[in-house]
Amino acid sequence: MVAPDSAPSDSLPSAFRASDEARGVDELAELLSDLPPVPDDNAGPAGNWRVRVTAWLREIRLRRPRFRAAMRPSRLPRLVLPRGPRTVFTIGRSSDCDLPLGDLTVSWHHAELRRSGETWVLVDLGSTNGTRVNGWRADSGFTVRAGDWVSFGRAVFRIADHG
Repeated sequence: MVAPDSAPSDSLPSAFRASDEARGVDELAELLSDLPPVPDDNAGPAGNWRVRVTAWLREIRLRRPRFRAAMRPSRLPRLVLPRGPRTVFTIGRSSDCDLPLGDLTVSWHHAELRRSGETWVLVDLGSTNGTRVNGWRADSGFTVRAGDWVSFGRAVFRIADHG
């Protein structure tokens, strides 16, 4: 699912769609490895631009340990996908929610986690501070899976399987 104010993912070049899935410098380098080689210096303004960008990327890569440390996600608390026959779980600040959160930026009934077959969908219930999945708003629903990070207001979690 794509945010309502952005271009649909199928309108983006495949390299851009794939780069959204990269979880590190090495994966991104692998995804971009099939790009055409850098043209020679006589290629004009477009070629010079590519040369400068390529040099900049190489410079970053030489400093990879620092860059990697900056990219490393902090340890987030886990939100384990529930087991059992129930298909809807509520998340919010209210004590009657299935997952009560004490953060003041979380609404009383903030979101729902709904099972649809083998997949889980996170739906915002009109909260004040929003629900996000990997940075994208999850207003009308967003499919989540293990490894995704979700936020309810300022409360942030990493989705994990129950197994």
